Amino acid sequence: MIETVHVGLGARAYDVVVGPGLLAQAGARIAPLLRRPRVAVVSDETVAALHWETLRNGLEKKGISAVFLTLPPGEATKSWPRLEQVVEWLLEEKIERGDMVVAFGGGVIGDLVGFAASILRRGVRFVQVPTSLLAQVDSSVGGKTGINAPQGKNLIGAFHQPSLVLADTEVLGTLSERDYLAGYGEVVKYGLLGDRDFFQWLEGHGSCAAKGDMAARIHLVKRSVEMKAEIVVRDETEQGDRALLNLGHTFCHALESATHYDGMRLLHGEGVAIGCALAFALSARLGLCSQEEPSRVRAHLRDMKMKVDLSDIEGELPDTDRLIDLMGQDKKVVDGKLRFVLARGVGAAFVASDVPTEAVRAVLDAARWDGAPKS
Repeated sequence: MIETVHVGLGARAYDVVVGPGLLAQAGARIAPLLRRPRVAVVSDETVAALHWETLRNGLEKKGISAVFLTLPPGEATKSWPRLEQVVEWLLEEKIERGDMVVAFGGGVIGDLVGFAASILRRGVRFVQVPTSLLAQVDSSVGGKTGINAPQGKNLIGAFHQPSLVLADTEVLGTLSERDYLAGYGEVVKYGLLGDRDFFQWLEGHGSCAAKGDMAARIHLVKRSVEMKAEIVVRDETEQGDRALLNLGHTFCHALESATHYDGMRLLHGEGVAIGCALAFALSARLGLCSQEEPSRVRAHLRDMKMKVDLSDIEGELPDTDRLIDLMGQDKKVVDGKLRFVLARGVGAAFVASDVPTEAVRAVLDAARWDGAPKS
C-alpha cells in the first residue's frame, strides 16, 4: 500500500512516500541520505505526545540518534521568536551543513522548520514528516517555507526543497474530525483547480476517507501530491502556473489575518474551503462559469460538514472594506493589483489580475449571510 510520487527538480529532486507505517520505517528511508547517523527533529507538543516514540524507534532501528525539540502547537508558532529559538537550538546542537533536520508535524512545523533549515549555515537539508492531512497533501511538498508577519501570512520565507517527504497515512487516524476536514479543504482545492474527475471521485469517496478508509486516504493524498508535484516542476518559484495552487487563498489569508490567526475560530484549511467557495461564487458573478458550478462546490463542502460561508466563522469579522484591505497585503498582489484564481468550471482554474473590486465586495457581502451568490 506504499505509493511514491517523484518531484523531478533535477539536482533538488526528491520522493514523496505515501502510506501507512512510515514512521516505523523512517530510519530505513532516511539513512541513505545521511552523512552521519544523527538527525535533529523539531515537532510540536501535541504531535510529540502521540507519535515521537514511534518515530524515535524507527530511527533507532537503523542506528540513527536524534536530538529533539518541541514547540507549542498552533499558527502563532510561525513567528520570529520561534524561528530564532529553532535556529539557536540547531546551532547549540552543532548541526552542520551536511546534517539533516527533520520537520515532524503539521503545516506550521513544516513551514517554520523548513525556513530555519534554509537559513542555517546558508542552507542545510531537511526531511518533511507531515502528520496532518493538510501538510501531507500540500504544505510539505514544493519547498515553500516561512513564517507569518503582523502584516499578513507567510510574508517572510524562502523556497527550500526537502530531501524527502514521508507521509504516514496511519497518523491521520489520530486527528480530530475538525483537523482532518481542515486538511480536506486543500484536497478539494486540487480537484477544483485542475482535475474534474478527481473532484467527482471525492464527491463519491470523500466521506469514506473521512471515516478512515485507508485505501481512500492513500488515494486522495497521492493524487493531491501528484497534482502539486506536476505544477511545482513546471514552476518552482511561482512565476506562472504555481499560482493556481492559491485557489481560495486570497480570501483565506485575509480571513486568517482578520481572525488574528486564532485556530479556535478558523483553521487554515477551513479558510481555504471558504475561499474556494467564494472564488467560484466570484467566477459565476463575473460570468465565467454557470451558477451550477459554485452550487456544486458548496454542496460537496456542506456534505462533508465543512465551513463554507463567512457566517460559519465564530465571532465578528471586520467589515467588507477591511477584508479587501487585508487582501492587499497578500503575496499575490502584483503592481498593486490583486490576483485571484478564478474558474471556468470545476477543474478549470486560471489566474486573473483584473477583477473588479465591486464584484469582490458583493461576493463577500453575500457570504456574510447565507453565502448564496446573488445576481
